[in-house]
Amino acid sequence: MKILTFILAALLDIVPGGDARIEQLQKRDSILIADQVRYEIVIQGLDKEHGLALPDFTGASNDTLTLIRGWQLDTLSGGKPVRSRNSKAAANILRKPFDVRASIVLAPFEEGTYMLPDIPVARIGKDGTDTLIFKGVEMEVKTMPVDTTTFQIHDIKGQILYPVTFKEVLPWIGGGLLAAALIALAAWLMIRASRRKAEALKPKDPAYIVALRELDKYRSDKYWAPEKQKAFYSGITDALKFYMDDRFGVDAPEMTTAELFDALKSDKDITPQMYADLKDLFERADFVKFAKHVAPDEENAKALPLAVSFVTSTYQADIEKENSGEEAADD
Repeated sequence: MKILTFILAALLDIVPGGDARIEQLQKRDSILIADQVRYEIVIQGLDKEHGLALPDFTGASNDTLTLIRGWQLDTLSGGKPVRSRNSKAAANILRKPFDVRASIVLAPFEEGTYMLPDIPVARIGKDGTDTLIFKGVEMEVKTMPVDTTTFQIHDIKGQILYPVTFKEVLPWIGGGLLAAALIALAAWLMIRASRRKAEALKPKDPAYIVALRELDKYRSDKYWAPEKQKAFYSGITDALKFYMDDRFGVDAPEMTTAELFDALKSDKDITPQMYADLKDLFERADFVKFAKHVAPDEENAKALPLAVSFVTSTYQADIEKENSGEEAADD
């Protein structure tokens, strides 16, 4: 057993103030290592004119006996701390003599007997300063006894493994889905870029082939029905405008019927009869598209053959010009 003693400097005008006391904060019948205890004194007969000076124990704190909390003062009324937040009630308490409890919190870390120091308190009043000495107390600290006859050493336990929750897995699932989406997007962009490149390298079909392919879509007489005539005539004239734009160098898709045929009337590859029939076809198409005109079956039957004839005749004329130019070059 070890006895540890705090030595304080002697003070003048010493007046006995009573005994200090200890209170164990962990409720059990003995004080164990690392238990916290409150070391306190009660100063009686104070009034609101008194002041107090308490000793500083921070320098005495060490690894054996540690100061956990410094001084705390509580005003007592009837032996119990006053906890009123009402300023008027607090003022009423201070009108008559009252007591003050001063306490610190200590924690021992070695087994043994501790002689806690006396506590000197300077009480300052109108008549001067008195030094009150509160006698220190003895504190017995014990350790937890071990029964060596039944004590058995056990292996160190491994970590406790908790089941994985959906909340923990959710970020990984989300990250995986996001990564898969990004990979799919990158693959789609690469495929689209390669297709566009292949389409750019692929030679385009001649304008007359494209026009004849589009016109072939309207060979059925089902388009002659009144509710489908608008689509019928729009499809035919749009295919012809695309062909005229490439073959004759006119901006046919952006021209009105009058502007278009005004630009074509001087072209020698279009016969007067073809010019008149084609103009009549476009004007009829305008009536169907914009004036809700219903064309008879006879006119509907002539529309597609006329369009095909125009494309083939002008295309053949273009081929004949190329052949004659090549023959002249050979000569």
